[in-house]
Amino acid sequence: MSITQRLGEKTINEQGRRYMLKDIEIGIVGGTGGIGKWFAGFFEKEGYVVHVSGRQTGMGMKEMAEKCRVVIVSVPIGITCEVIEQIGPCMKKGSLLMDFTSLKEKPVKSMLQYSRSEVMGCHPLFGPDIESIAGQNIVFCPGRISEWSDWPMGLFKNRGARIIETGTEEHDKMMAIVQGLNHFDTIAMGLAIKDSGVDILKLGNFSTPLFKTKLDIIEKIFNSNSRLYAEILTLNPYLSSILDQYEKNVTVLKELVKNRDIEGIMESFIK
Repeated sequence: MSITQRLGEKTINEQGRRYMLKDIEIGIVGGTGGIGKWFAGFFEKEGYVVHVSGRQTGMGMKEMAEKCRVVIVSVPIGITCEVIEQIGPCMKKGSLLMDFTSLKEKPVKSMLQYSRSEVMGCHPLFGPDIESIAGQNIVFCPGRISEWSDWPMGLFKNRGARIIETGTEEHDKMMAIVQGLNHFDTIAMGLAIKDSGVDILKLGNFSTPLFKTKLDIIEKIFNSNSRLYAEILTLNPYLSSILDQYEKNVTVLKELVKNRDIEGIMESFIK
């Protein structure tokens, strides 16, 4: 039986009593910005003592591992495993080491390799601009779990989040589409609009509601952390094959458009 199935057998009130454990101190490496900062605030509102660290601020890793029963790594994808290699050996047996990275195979493998603690991979499928965890998807990839099997899943579920429990490989394959293909398409569209020479402000005056939504998404991506999206596109090992399929379909569709093949395009819809 999975952890989420066991949680489903408990009542919300039972979960609430069990997970308000005030004696737990939580450390977040990378907790000074982005999703790490958001969760620092979330845990504090739940009554936990939270310690955070940034590149040059906050508690050191050794001290954090010594003081905190739960440590969460919430740093850019490209340096996640490097940080895990540093803090993992400092973790106590019986404590919990987690990560919030948007890829799971390598981070979970690194946590298992470099720590003796319990291990849980976690990926919140939202950004730091949301107000509440209620209704949001959070993916968990259990690594080495016993004492902490119901935390923080129970806490998040109790606050209205939708919990998805899966393996690291399936998670990363899903993210190749949800994040990789999605952001690749958005970035390519933004670059194509830029190269068209069309005045973006004037383009807005001609926008339909659907296109206005797409422009808003493009603007959000291009005004965000470019490294985040660059790492999402380059570090997911399953994205390349998805992009091969994408390229194949773009080539076919382009030929149908050039040949003004209405029936062919309609057939593509049916397929």
